[in-house]
Amino acid sequence: MYGKITRRIALALSFAMLAGPALAADRTVTIGYQTDIEPSKIAQAEGRYEKASGWKINWRKFSTGAEVIAAMASGDVQVGFTGSSPLAAGITRGLPLQTFFIAAEIGSAEALVVRNGSNINSPQDLIGKKIAVPFVSTTHYSLLAALKHWNISPQQVTILNLAPPEIAAAWQRGDIDAAYIWDPALGKVAKTGRVLTTSAEVRSWGSPTFLAWVARNDFAQAHPDFLVTFAKVTGEVNAEYRKDGANWAANSPQVREIARISGSDPADVPALLRGTTFPLLSEQSGQTLLGGGTATALADTSRFLKDQKRIDEVLPDYRPTVTASVVQQAIGH
Repeated sequence: MYGKITRRIALALSFAMLAGPALAADRTVTIGYQTDIEPSKIAQAEGRYEKASGWKINWRKFSTGAEVIAAMASGDVQVGFTGSSPLAAGITRGLPLQTFFIAAEIGSAEALVVRNGSNINSPQDLIGKKIAVPFVSTTHYSLLAALKHWNISPQQVTILNLAPPEIAAAWQRGDIDAAYIWDPALGKVAKTGRVLTTSAEVRSWGSPTFLAWVARNDFAQAHPDFLVTFAKVTGEVNAEYRKDGANWAANSPQVREIARISGSDPADVPALLRGTTFPLLSEQSGQTLLGGGTATALADTSRFLKDQKRIDEVLPDYRPTVTASVVQQAIGH
């Protein structure tokens, strides 16, 4: 399955430069999103991006970041939401993308859950078990990093490449012993499982992951004003969460909107939001994020993926694939 994803991205890349920007004269943009729990879902649900920019937005839902990256490579999607691992893999292979906003520094919103009754009481009990994870995702990276931390070789477990909906179904059938996943699948498997570790803990071990908004280079060059407006709206909704999110409950309108767009159980949303950091607009260009930390994290992730034989090469410098200019303009917009 991983090979199929790799070939699909490579094929898309081969046509990317010929296809050119998938831009419409009537100010229409296609944006790829995923089901992760984060505040921008509120702005998406309420149409804030359209109102602020004056653009028509075609929102396309994807199950994994690898799918988002493949669609952006082909030009079908101009702006996308993806995790650090598929992003690192994509830009290392030469995809014409730039990161312009860090949506989230992942914490407990992504977790490795073990099935009740699977006799997995400690990390070493994973040996010989079946673990499901979407390949080339942030959870895949975190799983491999966790196994390395526990001195468990990936060859000592069976790692299955399944998309989130497939993981939920496989869990229900009893086909897998553990899964490293995000919501809504996380909420479903956690009902009959136990969290063994989270991406917050894996971050503390030196392997951080993040979620980002990225744009095709051609779209960014042709329509910088749209990205500035997009960043401003995203920053505003992140600020709303930073200010009032502690009071958001399952019946709060904001939580209901996030749950509707992501397909999650509203009861799961507040805790998952608390498990993740959503940087404010004023924090984006700092040294830990777009000012340097993001490029470093992409380089570190790429080196890890190369060590795991997920990619063949590592770029000498990832800084050209990250820009702070969009958020800087949004602050003064």
